[in-house]
Amino acid sequence: MSTTEARPPAPSPMAYLAKATLAAFNANKTSWVGLVIFLIVAFAAVAAPLLSPHDPVEQNILYKLKPPTAEYPLGTDAFGRDILSRLLYGARISLVIGFVSTIVAMLIGSLIGILAGWYGGRFDILVMQTMDMLLAFPSLILGLLIVAMLGPSMTNIILAIALTSVPAFARIARAPTISVKEREYIEACRALGYSDARIMGGHILPNIFPEILVMGSLWLANAIRTEASLAFIGLGVKPPTPTWGGMIREGFENILDSAWLAVAPGLAILVVVFALNLLGDGLRDAIDPKLKGEA
Repeated sequence: MSTTEARPPAPSPMAYLAKATLAAFNANKTSWVGLVIFLIVAFAAVAAPLLSPHDPVEQNILYKLKPPTAEYPLGTDAFGRDILSRLLYGARISLVIGFVSTIVAMLIGSLIGILAGWYGGRFDILVMQTMDMLLAFPSLILGLLIVAMLGPSMTNIILAIALTSVPAFARIARAPTISVKEREYIEACRALGYSDARIMGGHILPNIFPEILVMGSLWLANAIRTEASLAFIGLGVKPPTPTWGGMIREGFENILDSAWLAVAPGLAILVVVFALNLLGDGLRDAIDPKLKGEA
């Protein structure tokens, strides 16, 4: 009587991604640097009420444009508000807008890309041509038009940034969908009578999610830059709510006399974007076999 050895279950795509990411991060130490920096910034934003030495919107005209001191480590602005406190609270706004807009774009864009890749034909051509048309507009210009029409508010900014990011996620989801849908296990699912929604949600999405995740980590940096740019031109969250872009705008008016007003939030944006790019490079290395020498 023959016996067959039990085979261990195949690892899920997410388990594989976690293992591959850890190996890629260990091989590329700068990825750990990006992750640590980003976690520090995220912690500072969450703990802003505990870390801020002053109320971020409290004005004290007697201390306006005060240079960095022990009481005000990063100085004060033209209204006597503490720059460090506003920087910490501004991180909350920037990160929330960046995260929410990126997640919304991932959900909508991935759905569009999967549907286009799965059904193909004229539907695919129509959808992708629409996405190409949106990609033809620079994200900042398109976001500016949307916010200008809807009005500056956090919800409208999130919507504008998300809409400008949808085409990129649609393209990144479509290509692997076309490849995955031709595999044998997808044909087996069709033979078993699985619905299109079940196949796309239960079999295609888990296999293409690593690529979408990498795109999300890189696009988060773009969302933060776009929010800062909109705030700099006056289409961000309304004052006195602190945002990094708004702080740069306010500091630009006194750049010659009080450079620290614009330098502090500018460096914060630079550090976060740099950290996210290092983090995205590590995730990309984890899922790209050519970069790992497995081609």
